[in-house]
Amino acid sequence: MQAYRASILWFAPSQGPKVCAHWEDDGLLVVGTNAAGVQVVHAVGSYSSLIEDYPLVPVNHLHGRILAPGFVDMHIHYPQTNVIGSPADGLLPWLENYTFPEEKRFAEPEYSTQAARFFVDELFRNGVTTAMSFASSHHQSVDALFNEALSRRLRLITGLCLMDRNAPSELLNRAAPGNHLDSTEQSLVDSEALIQRWHGRGRLGYAITPRFAPTCSDAQLRGAGQLAEKYPDVWIQSHVAENKHEIAWARALFPASRSYLSTYADFGLMRPRAVYAHCIHLDEDDRYLMRETGAAAAVCPTSNLFLGSGFFDFEGADRVGYKYGLASDVGGGTSFSPFHTMLAAYYVAREGQTKTGLSLNPQHLWWQHTAGAAQALGLDGTGGKPWVGNLLPGCEADFVVLNPQATPLLARKTSLAANLDELLFAMVVLGDDRLVEQTIVA
Repeated sequence: MQAYRASILWFAPSQGPKVCAHWEDDGLLVVGTNAAGVQVVHAVGSYSSLIEDYPLVPVNHLHGRILAPGFVDMHIHYPQTNVIGSPADGLLPWLENYTFPEEKRFAEPEYSTQAARFFVDELFRNGVTTAMSFASSHHQSVDALFNEALSRRLRLITGLCLMDRNAPSELLNRAAPGNHLDSTEQSLVDSEALIQRWHGRGRLGYAITPRFAPTCSDAQLRGAGQLAEKYPDVWIQSHVAENKHEIAWARALFPASRSYLSTYADFGLMRPRAVYAHCIHLDEDDRYLMRETGAAAAVCPTSNLFLGSGFFDFEGADRVGYKYGLASDVGGGTSFSPFHTMLAAYYVAREGQTKTGLSLNPQHLWWQHTAGAAQALGLDGTGGKPWVGNLLPGCEADFVVLNPQATPLLARKTSLAANLDELLFAMVVLGDDRLVEQTIVA
């Protein structure tokens, strides 16, 4: 066991996003290995109230630092790291001109391996300790990312990107030479093999991953739904309702479905542990479908602003009561930094709501990128599942050491903070990777 003395931020268990953060100015975080061999939080609270209970535990004194839960990124594309900052008129031209050409390179194992290494470096440098990521449509890319995450103890969820139509031929799922299966069948066989190889190994989880409905045939979506039924403990991830042109395309391809979102429900792909990125242009029936199925939205504000896709409806999500959390969406998103993502979410909530001009409380912003995102992923400790995104006893010991004096302007502003909201908001507005002094996983 060991302990860390610093200011500490954490959250109480909650069934919704309006929870208040807990703050201890002079706190103690005690971590150690549990019976299963996992590093977890043993105690958190004030230094004065806890130190006598742990007289033999070495204490790391981190004067002037803040300990906070490691960030949880609900949706990110590791094959798109090189695509970040690419100019485009909108989602579909951006995919065609930048994303698809880059993803073709992940057919090469060596390219996938070096890209995975850089990607995990960036996550840790920015304080992200749990991530749900897309790979490419090549199984080599999945193996490379899982291998890197396993060696670095990152809690990671990913899966083979399913796409058997409406994309460059080099990116469509392919049958092995001489195989009697067609490409669609092969993609499902490969997905199942990857589930059996990686899901539940270390801190890894598998996600059945249709890229989005327009690039998947009925047969591929049907097969993905059958895999989801066979393996209820795995995740599902895809995209929905990001862009109006994309929605019109999906509606033309699946006219029997009530909406773009309900296309996924029609194929058995909406349930707890199903995460849909963006969810911008949903109607009220869609929102209730999200709530009733237990699916969650990954909100990607920097991406939505960059591509001009629209504004996520925080008011509508809270009114209906479906789950959501924040995500970077790199490379449609513009930064790996959770601070940039939280700031963009603030902009979206202020400017994108049509009725009240909702303003997100700073504590709510942090919750969305930590405990709230973990809850949306089903990683909040319920039902015996792993618990991340928080620093309560029993949580996996993933946390960041923040230096609120990392830059001259940040030091000046945080020193003026009169309360917790002002301190957290100063870090949201002025923070970046320089604020993250250390990232500690497991």
